Amino acid sequence: MNGKIIVAGLGAGDLDQLPLGIYKLLKQANQIFLRTKEHPVVEELENEGLTYTSFDAIYEKHNQFDAVYEEIVEELFKEANNREILYCVPGHPLVAEKTVELLLAEQKQKGIQVEIKGGQSFLDAMFQAIQVDPIDGFQLLDAATLQVDEVDLRKHQIIGQVYDVYVASHVKLTLLELLPYDYPVQVVAYAGMEKEEVRTVPLFELDHEPIFHNLTSLYIPPVQDEELLYNQFATFKRIIAALRGPGGCPWDQKQTHVTLKPYLIEEAYELLDAIDKEDVDGMIEELGDVLLQVLLHAQIGEDEGLFTIRDVIASISSKMVRRHPHVFGEKSVQSVDEVISNWQDIKAGEKNQDERKTSILDRIEKSLPSLLKAYELQKEAGKVGFDWEEAGPALQKVKEEIEELEAELSVQPIDRNKLAKEIGDLLFASVNVARLTKIHPEDALRMTNEKFMTRFQHIEERVKQSGKSFKDFTLEELDEYWDEAKKIEKHGTEME
Repeated sequence: MNGKIIVAGLGAGDLDQLPLGIYKLLKQANQIFLRTKEHPVVEELENEGLTYTSFDAIYEKHNQFDAVYEEIVEELFKEANNREILYCVPGHPLVAEKTVELLLAEQKQKGIQVEIKGGQSFLDAMFQAIQVDPIDGFQLLDAATLQVDEVDLRKHQIIGQVYDVYVASHVKLTLLELLPYDYPVQVVAYAGMEKEEVRTVPLFELDHEPIFHNLTSLYIPPVQDEELLYNQFATFKRIIAALRGPGGCPWDQKQTHVTLKPYLIEEAYELLDAIDKEDVDGMIEELGDVLLQVLLHAQIGEDEGLFTIRDVIASISSKMVRRHPHVFGEKSVQSVDEVISNWQDIKAGEKNQDERKTSILDRIEKSLPSLLKAYELQKEAGKVGFDWEEAGPALQKVKEEIEELEAELSVQPIDRNKLAKEIGDLLFASVNVARLTKIHPEDALRMTNEKFMTRFQHIEERVKQSGKSFKDFTLEELDEYWDEAKKIEKHGTEME
């Protein structure tokens, strides 16, 4: 090593909180560097004749803290070349101190030793100020980079570096996604010092407090109301485990992967219906029902010792990263078509075609509903060139199938097996037309089903208004009501 950087912590407050060993170190050092002179200890030490070089000017040069920290570290390595220097930071060097993290990461590359000395962390004073035992479990988070997914509402939350009203506002808006607007939080300033101040305020007033500076932190008490935790994935998992566990629900306890199959299909279709209706509340409910099915299957897997929801999430996370090299890797793409092409290439590479699969059609799930299966079979065949380039020839094929169906219907007696095959051929050909026009047949048929329901319900209403029953009407008369319904769809008004 060509030089040495000794890193010491100035503590979280005034001189009374500074460890004696650090005080002696400051008194004996020949060259002292401070990340910032904005600290209560510094002013008191100045009165004792302390001289130092601070890096405060670097903060004025950059808009991003990362750039500030990187320049400070570079300057420190330069200054420590072939000599020993003392670098002092607020609090403890290993608690929320990015420059120290960078120094330790780069010391071998730079050939300069970094030695960490002690210092009182602001956490000691914080726990004393809020009178909390950390053994209960806590999280320490950075106010400036706080994100919703980081927060564990079941633990004590300490959010440090709430140094101005803008950072406080960011923290407030983040927490409001998880907590009620009036949830009580504590703003702690000058923890451990004579002028220590602890204010309890409702969350929505957090950024109204006038005590934000370098020695301000925030404390969020653990959530005790279970309903406030309903938006947490971990809570949902515990609910499902309780339903399946001892003393749980008999229905949930007896379910298997097989018995749950129809419910997954049903919930998926109900979600599609909500999407078609642009029903936001319905989408929230139906997405929850689909997620319920996923969690039930995962809990069954865990109960049987086969897999857990963590395995499921890890599998799909890995797949998403692997199949999106243009997002998580170095690959670049120019269009959506190129993204799809890359996806298919990566997917093909993941599967050993010699294993279990002798046909490219074997990758289609056998349990798919027939309409979806027809679509997927045609799509897979199309990937290797067995396909028309446009819908025209496919439509001609539909016409041919109609003629063949008419011919079969004219034969007496009707051979129902042959008739079923001709109807199947017509449906299969119709799916091909939909696919080549980039319309999913499932969506198209669902729209027609909805249309039929609306028109038939109009017929029902007309029959009800007449005071008669369906058997009192001829098909032609009912057909007139059907035409009325079509006109209503077109003009958007009820018929008199």
